[in-house]
Amino acid sequence: MLKALLTDIDGTITTPDRRICTGSIELIRSLIDSGTEVVLASGNTPCFMDALCKMIGTKGTYIAENGGVFRIGYTGQPVIRGNQVVVRTALKTVQDHFSEQGIALDLYSPTYRFSDLAFARTVSADEVRSVLRDHPVQVIDTGYAIHLQVPGINKGTALVDLAGRMGLAPTDFLAIGDSVNDIQMLKTAGIGITVANAHPDTKAAAQYVAKKAYGDGFVEAVEKYSSYFRAR
Repeated sequence: MLKALLTDIDGTITTPDRRICTGSIELIRSLIDSGTEVVLASGNTPCFMDALCKMIGTKGTYIAENGGVFRIGYTGQPVIRGNQVVVRTALKTVQDHFSEQGIALDLYSPTYRFSDLAFARTVSADEVRSVLRDHPVQVIDTGYAIHLQVPGINKGTALVDLAGRMGLAPTDFLAIGDSVNDIQMLKTAGIGITVANAHPDTKAAAQYVAKKAYGDGFVEAVEKYSSYFRAR
């Protein structure tokens, strides 16, 4: 019934202090060994995702920059979606606004991003949205960073494109995440699940909410649906 697992990273397969939960990695590797395709999804950079895929032991398929970039396998070329020219213009407006208050944004790996741009949550996401109300960008607060991305790009839209190129349907995926940037991914997949520490809006979009939080919740939730993978 299910052919692939799509999982978020931070807050989903980690501990509260953002360390990788060993139990979640063991489960992922067991799924890989049984023939299930595992795709990692994050707001992080493609180079980070490439390294994480290698360390965990997946086939190298990932979604990065909240759906702005994805790749199939280690030999595949990254597919870049969105328009970073528009995003850079919006970022400059935000930087100018906060510099007037004596605040410099702490950018996250801007030279390694190809679709979105991200910075530390040292400023208010709502204020950023207000500043950019006339710009064609979306402001995404993941709980770990604030991202600027053009509208219509998210992990769910990336899943549709990625699945098609893999010869799969989005409904072939079990998706799990915790933050608001995971909502469309959960809604697009065949089954969307989440962990106990998830944002209330993410929980509302999920078909199952684990009783446990973080990586332990990942193990609980995915194991609940493990028979759906075996059934295929």
